[in-house]
Amino acid sequence: MRGAAILRLAAVLGFAAPLADLAPAAAQAGPHDRPPHRAWGFEGPLGRFDLSAVQRGYAVYAQVCSACHGMKSMTYGDLTGMGLTMEQVGRIAATQQVPGGVDAQGDPVTRAATPADHFRDPFVNPEAAAAANNGVAPPDQSRLALVYPGGPDRIYALLTGYRQPPAGYRPSHAGAVYNPYASNREIAMPPPLRDGQVVYTDGTPATTAQEARDVTTFLAWVAQPHLAARHRLGAQVMLYLLFLAVLAFLLKRRVWSDVH
Repeated sequence: MRGAAILRLAAVLGFAAPLADLAPAAAQAGPHDRPPHRAWGFEGPLGRFDLSAVQRGYAVYAQVCSACHGMKSMTYGDLTGMGLTMEQVGRIAATQQVPGGVDAQGDPVTRAATPADHFRDPFVNPEAAAAANNGVAPPDQSRLALVYPGGPDRIYALLTGYRQPPAGYRPSHAGAVYNPYASNREIAMPPPLRDGQVVYTDGTPATTAQEARDVTTFLAWVAQPHLAARHRLGAQVMLYLLFLAVLAFLLKRRVWSDVH
């Protein structure tokens, strides 16, 4: 039974991967420059996340990105997956206020978050988010690295690609900023990162490029936190199939050994 389950899982993974690859292409909207490819440790069949980079990326998200972008699919308890203890996660959660029902007069109240709570949304609704961000609601970042066309390469390029617009450029709306890697080469988000903006507890120099790389790694981890486990399972499946192939070959030779 276990072998059959592994074979079924291998089939599912085999068909799911192409569909996942097609999803970003279907979401493509507007011309933009092609982002240069960068080497990411989590790429490839044996890729794995550098949890130190993931933790630094969370620092960038918490200190910069969370002011505008939510992560509805993440709970604070999920942060244990990047190497934090439950005690550390509890302290992080306790710094955030989440809805806590209503008081005796029926007025809404808040309470300190716990590891079981989802990340706090920075805005009460999409309309408020758009009103505070040049008319465009910032996207939720829970699965951004998977669904954003171009994936991590384009996220990194977008964060570091702000530059002076070419001659003759006219923004399509108030607050639009030129960025060659954004759809239609403009974006409603001004440059979010700068040197020294984030405090890294491990002493890593917080350059703009480092902050962008770390937060991109964090977003990739958030989108697929069980990547390493899937890769281990994939390796086990391949070894199992190889064992079955060798066993079938030896059985064939045994059965047909007397045939001349």
